Amino acid sequence: MDALIIDSTEDTPQVILDPKENNFILSERSLPENAIEFYKPIFEWLNKYKNDPNKLTTFNFKLDYFNTASAKQITKILLFLENLAINHEVKVLWSYQKDDLDMKSSGTRFAKLIKVKIDLVEI
Repeated sequence: MDALIIDSTEDTPQVILDPKENNFILSERSLPENAIEFYKPIFEWLNKYKNDPNKLTTFNFKLDYFNTASAKQITKILLFLENLAINHEVKVLWSYQKDDLDMKSSGTRFAKLIKVKIDLVEI
């Protein structure tokens, strides 16, 4: 399966979904004008990936900031990972800057929403 790579912009995150390298990253800022439209190719890719996933999928959220519309899409990604974890090993990392208590708090809130363990990683 080919990787999905989306370069970041001022308002959209960098997306790396690369099963060959087991590199699944959503990073930087996520405040697209139309979050549903921006995240649509990501969900299309994930729906194909679920048919032949890696033995271990490690998904790393390295966001600096996200808006409410993006939070809904991030929740959908986490729910996808929760479903994937039923039959496959899934590891979720939520990275945050040492002084960014808001992002740490967001990771903690997401961890309460899903059944997959989210490791909070201070960077």
